[in-house]
Order: sequence, then C-alpha cells, then structure tokens
Amino acid sequence: MAEIVNLNRFRKAKAKAAEEIKANNNRLLFGRKRTDKEIDRKERENAMTELDGKKLDE
Repeated sequence: MAEIVNLNRFRKAKAKAAEEIKANNNRLLFGRKRTDKEIDRKERENAMTELDGKKLDE
C-alpha cells in the first residue's frame, strides 16, 4: 500500500525550497561590495567591446 502524504506539507516544503534557492541566488547577486560589482561590470563591458571589434562589416 502507498504511503499517505499530507499535500499541504508537501506544497509548503516545495515552496520553502524554492524560496531558499531564490534567496541564495539573490545573495550571490546583491550581497556583494560595490567594488566587486564595478569589476564585473567592467569585465562585461570589455568583453562586449572585444566582441564588437571582431564583428565583420557588411
């Protein structure tokens, strides 16, 4: 016979796990120092300018 599962507990546990994942992602994105954010922004800009420089003109 199958085990009886309380759907409310299952739903709440699933929601809590999803919130934890979202919180961890937000900690990675927003829980950084200003200098770290600036370094990442400059790296992205440099990568984009390099990529734009390698494009072929039509």
